[in-house]
Parts: sequence; structure tokens; C-alpha cells
Amino acid sequence: MLNPQQLAAVEYCEGPLLVLAGAGSGKTSVITQKIAYLIQRRQLGAAKIAAITFTNKAAREMRERVAKLVSSEDAAALTVSTFHALGLKFLQIEHARAGLRRGFSVLDADDSSGIVKELAPKGAKPEALFGLRNLLSRAKNGGLSPEEALAAARSPRELEAATIYDLYQQRLAAFNAVDFDDLIRLPLRVLEGDAACRGIWRERLRYLLVDEYQDTNDAQYRLLKTLTGARGNITCVGDDDQSIYAWRGANPENIDQFGRDWPNLRVIKLEQNYRCGKRILRAANALIANNPHQHEKKLWSELPEGLPIRVLECKEAEQEADRVAAIATTLADRHQARWHDMAILYRGNFQARVLEKALRLARIPYHLTGALSFLDRAEVKDLLCYLRLLTNPSDDAAFLRVVNVPKREIGATTLQKLGQIAQSRHCSLLEASRSDGVLRQLTPRPAAALASFANLLDELRSASLHESAAELVERILTRTGYAAQIAAGTPDASVRERKLGNLKELVDWFRAMRKGGNSAGDLAAQLALLSHADRDEPGNAVRMMTLHAAKGLEFRFVFIVGCEDGTLPHEGAIDEGRLDEERRLMYVGITRAKELLTLSWCAQTRRYGELHRNQPSRFLHELPPADLHWQGKDQEADKEVTRETAESHMAKIAAMLAGAPH
Repeated sequence: MLNPQQLAAVEYCEGPLLVLAGAGSGKTSVITQKIAYLIQRRQLGAAKIAAITFTNKAAREMRERVAKLVSSEDAAALTVSTFHALGLKFLQIEHARAGLRRGFSVLDADDSSGIVKELAPKGAKPEALFGLRNLLSRAKNGGLSPEEALAAARSPRELEAATIYDLYQQRLAAFNAVDFDDLIRLPLRVLEGDAACRGIWRERLRYLLVDEYQDTNDAQYRLLKTLTGARGNITCVGDDDQSIYAWRGANPENIDQFGRDWPNLRVIKLEQNYRCGKRILRAANALIANNPHQHEKKLWSELPEGLPIRVLECKEAEQEADRVAAIATTLADRHQARWHDMAILYRGNFQARVLEKALRLARIPYHLTGALSFLDRAEVKDLLCYLRLLTNPSDDAAFLRVVNVPKREIGATTLQKLGQIAQSRHCSLLEASRSDGVLRQLTPRPAAALASFANLLDELRSASLHESAAELVERILTRTGYAAQIAAGTPDASVRERKLGNLKELVDWFRAMRKGGNSAGDLAAQLALLSHADRDEPGNAVRMMTLHAAKGLEFRFVFIVGCEDGTLPHEGAIDEGRLDEERRLMYVGITRAKELLTLSWCAQTRRYGELHRNQPSRFLHELPPADLHWQGKDQEADKEVTRETAESHMAKIAAMLAGAPH
């Protein structure tokens, strides 16, 4: 079922391979079929193959597809994971080489930001703290140590960030913890500096396959290069036209660097698109042709022409949202489309509010990608911190989160004094709480509460030695009184039900994730790597998301709103001349659509309280005129849009009068 180019990519195993896979060209099929080919035809043991991608959801889907092609034993032996999950696995095995103790914690973004806030100058504003955390992360994504970051600093802000980086790593070392960026940086440091370890891992992973290669940052590329070595047993699949993550460290130059580091690199292009109608594909090709390319490619399709691409001019965002809702209603009513066949894409999350309002009024179910994640729920984070603390008693960040959860009457003054004593003794907060000498320096009531908390953790740690992770979480809920506190202390029945349901789901997760030999701490660390996208289960609802979040997805009907200069392309990108990535972002949005694409722009928008006159996005003028219907230039098509809007409003009024949901 593979086309000639796909087949060539699957069968080429004589050296490094770059597969330039255009949108909708079947790249996942190439990776999964190649894994099966390596096992079945090249007789390579499944345990020696690693397929690496960027989200747990993509890894899960890839694993499921491979499982249909190989034996269950081979499927179980494969490594199919994200970069960060691979890094976590490495550190759990090689923790001593990385300067970590067994049972180290993986700090989440909130923990990491909290440490930066403590180390930053007093009174630093949120945007300054965000900037410092960003610079620190960028240094780690570049594979830099604190000393290297300090030497590379070129501005006062970079110098300040590099100084905080050094203190930040000292704090993490005291906690026996790593952050997400360390899951790449530390394995890279170990592998580049330890020839024996490097040899072991090159033998352990004999062939690497990398999905979404264009999204790799410098540290990830160096990790791939170090694991692969001179033999070049690696296939990287990516698309330079879909490189849209420079803001988080992705370096599209890694595509060119691949060829410089391996002069024998073979390049295969996948140009047949299996997703988009011909009109949509012509528009995408015409748009992206305005960007410079090291490797030229042009997508083509055997699918039908499809409907003209609509371009709607709207007075302001409210009218734009109403029109999108009207067209969505018409698609559902007259064309029997299901809500989950539709997606509304936008440049920034700030555009979602007015769209949500219009969809609610139209009685259209929607799912907002990027809303509060399951793993960001307070009750879920509390339980994960209990597990972190049981596994890693040095994890002060976890201690501070749960020492008063449920309430134990341990005040901020007590914790501040406890922290000062612990720092002077060079021990963790939990260790200090076990010391009679420390507790005697505190007032009796909170001292007794701290001692009781430490004893409870000792009891739970003993139980963890012979209980599964799921059983341990259930024990924590009971012994701490956490579940009882939620049940008794949450007056709103729906909120109470949701919180208790989240805790039950967490137990179910651990039960499902359990594998032989995995401790509760290991499973908690794996769980910490899951992203928002991994928990999205929208059901039959219109998907609403940013263009960045849409990459990798496809829908029958796509709306891209806010197609005006200043929004898409973004105002900052226009001012700084960074249009190439904005154009790639638009390209990603266009190529999500299978049948119908609607683009809309607003003649005026309100920014910072002031009304601004807009021009349609310059990208709209780069699309083929013959494939577009601009509102106001085709009377028959305009009548169709007007009719759809009227029908939508009539249906809405009828539903409201009937008192029934639409």
C-alpha cells in the first residue's frame, strides 16, 4: 500500500536518511512500516530500535500502529517515546553518572517557575520572571551548562539569567530533582563526556527513527548525533515547511546540519498528499513558495478539486464569530457534518473568547484545546507531590505543596523558620521535620503537626514497598484524609463530583500504567511528562485551538480566523521581519483542511482599548486568485453565505423558543 517514494524510504537502511514529508503525505506509515521492515526483513531485534516523536499522544498512536504489523513480543520490546521520555529512561538507569540519586523528582513548570521567582530580584514583575525562565530554558535547550551560559551571555538580561541558572541548578541538586529541559541536557552531557556509557547506549539502540525532525532543538539534535555515531543508522522524517516552534527552541537549521554531519545522507521526498482537495493544496503550495527552501518540493494530490476557498471580510471580531458559527450550523444541518469534523484555528488564545460566546449562543458544542489540563488540577498535582516526596525525601518543592494538604495548621512563619534551619544544616525540609533538635526550636503545636506529618510519610513509604502505585494512591487518600476533606469541604456538588472523579481517574491511570518493576515514583515521573494534548478527549464537538496546536491534525472543514496583518502575520513578526515562520504557520493551518477551507479577517479590531483599522493578511494575496471566493466579488456565492447566516439565526431562534438544545 506504499507509493514508490514511501517504499524507498522504508527499504533504505544503508546509512543516514532524511525523509522530507509534506503535509498529509503519510509519514507515520513510513515510520511504522520501516520498524516492521527492520525487524522482519533486516532481522534487527526490536529492543534495539527506538522511534522518537514529540508528544505522548503521537507516540501512543505510533505504538498502536506498529503493534498491528509485528508480533506482540516485538511490540512490547520496542522503544516508542518522546525525547523527554527517552531522557527520563536514560536517567533512571544512569542516574549516578548524571550526579543524581535514585528516586529523583521531575519538577513541573510551576515548580520550576517558583524556584526562579525565589532566586530572582525581589519584586520582579511576572513578565520579567517569565523572560528569565525563558532564557534559562533556551540555554538548556542549547545544551549549555551554567558556566557555558555565563560565558555566552551577551546582554545584561542574559547575564542575569545565566547567574540564576547556576543558583537554580544548585537548588535542583539539593532537591535531587530535574526539570523537563534537564531530561535532554543531562543525558547529552553524560553521553558526550563518557565514552564507555556512549558505547553501551549505541549498542542498546542500534537504529533510531525520528518523527517531526524539523522541531528538534540543538540539544536534541546533539543527543541524536551522539547516540547514532559514525555508523549513521538513523532515519529522520520531517518537513521544513512545518517548522513553527522557533519560539521554544526548535532549530530548522538542523535539517541542513544533518547533511553536513553525514555527507553520505540520502534525501527522499514525499510529495503526494492524501488529505487535501486540489484547491486547498494549490493554495498551500503557492503560499509556501514565498519562503526560501534548501530542498524544493511541491505537493500534489489525486483527490477532487473541492470547493472554492472562502475569504470573509467582517466588520469586527463579533461579526466574524457569528459568521463562523452560522457556517458551522449550516454544515451540520444541510450537509450532515458532525461537529468533530470542524476546527476553528487562530493565532493566539486571546481570540477564543468571542468565538466561544458565539458558539454557545448557537448551541454548538465545542472543545477548547489548551484549557486547564487534567494534570494541572490541584487535587491531581497534590497526589503526585505526595508520591514524589515518598520516592524522593529531598524534594522540598513537593514538601511545601503537601505539608498543609489537608490542613495541618502549619503556618508560613513556621515553614520559613524550618527552611532557615534546614538550610543551615544542609538537609531537606522533611529531614529537618524528623529532628527533635529542630522541632524544639519551633512552637509546640506546629512542631507536633510536622512530626506527625513526617511519621505519616514514613508509614506510607513502608507501605509502598509491597503495594502497587494504585494501591498506594488509595492509601494516601484514606490515611491523609484528603478524599474525606474534599467530600466534606466542597459544598458545590458538581465541583465535588469532578474532584473525586479526577482522583479516581488518577488511581485508574496508575493501575493501567503499571509494568513489572516500576515504582510509584517512576510512574509519577512518567505521568509528569504528559502534556495537555495527551489528555484531549473532545468527543463530538467543534475543535478550537491555536495554529500551533493544530499541527498533526486534520479535519473535513477548517476555519482560520483573524487573517489580517497584525494578527496573522503577528505584529511583532512584521516589525522584526520574521515572516517566514508566520507563513509556515498559515501553511500548517491551510493543510489541516480536507474539503472546505474558510478564511476570515476583520476590518477593525480593538487592541489595548483602541480601535485599529486593518488590512487583510498579506498571506491572502499570496494565494491563487482563481481558487478563492472573496466575499463581495461573487454575488451568487455571497447569496449563499447570506442564506446560511439567515438559516442559522432562524434555527437559533426556533430552538430558543422551543426551549430545547440545538
